[in-house]
Amino acid sequence: MPYRIPPPYLEIHQTRTHPPTDYEDRLGDALEEAFGEKAWELPALVERLNALGVPDPASAPWTVESFPREMATIAADVAQQEGTS
Repeated sequence: MPYRIPPPYLEIHQTRTHPPTDYEDRLGDALEEAFGEKAWELPALVERLNALGVPDPASAPWTVESFPREMATIAADVAQQEGTS
């Protein structure tokens, strides 16, 4: 049986019609750094984001409650902008 390459799959961020905001860039960079430091569990992740000096959108420290809420908000905003909601 010949090997078949699966069809391409694009993540929503790969199909954006505009670049990320400055805030999204800073948050994304901080998330990459935190994950690179193995901060994979939510409490460790928010602790690392706070230590890196990247606050939530209201300029408050992240909490285990605020982080998932903001990620859902960002995802909903991107989906709405891209017409995928």
